[in-house]
Amino acid sequence: MTPDDRSLDLIRRSVLCWLATVSAESVPNVSPKEIFAHDGAETLLIAEIASPVSLRNLRGNPMACVSMIDIFTQKGCKITGPASILAPDTPGFDTAAAPLLALTGGAFPIRHVFAIRIDTCRPIIAPGYYMRPGTTEESQVAGAMAAYGVRPVT
Repeated sequence: MTPDDRSLDLIRRSVLCWLATVSAESVPNVSPKEIFAHDGAETLLIAEIASPVSLRNLRGNPMACVSMIDIFTQKGCKITGPASILAPDTPGFDTAAAPLLALTGGAFPIRHVFAIRIDTCRPIIAPGYYMRPGTTEESQVAGAMAAYGVRPVT
């Protein structure tokens, strides 16, 4: 499936996502990923730079879950689907790695690309939107700015 426009915008703006995998022994693993991009169709591409546990887990069980949120609005998305592992000698690696290499500026070697077929893309919405009547994105942003002690860039 292709994510909706809001999710695509979030993917473009996010600086970190979280990849969840599970080992052969059913032990979960969540790993932060800094370099990722949507392929323009139905795949989320993630650079494997230094993730031996994620790599091992996906080799044993290709199902993956990726989440990302906007820490200010406290909204995000959760993507699930099977991952293919592309090594540098795999057909399609260069094409899949190109947008990721552009993001790194050559600063990191990409050992593999995790190509996650997007089977589902569901919204993540902080409970405050449901639990506190009148909660808006603007009020969430203001609260986060105050909590983190930051201000918008002008």
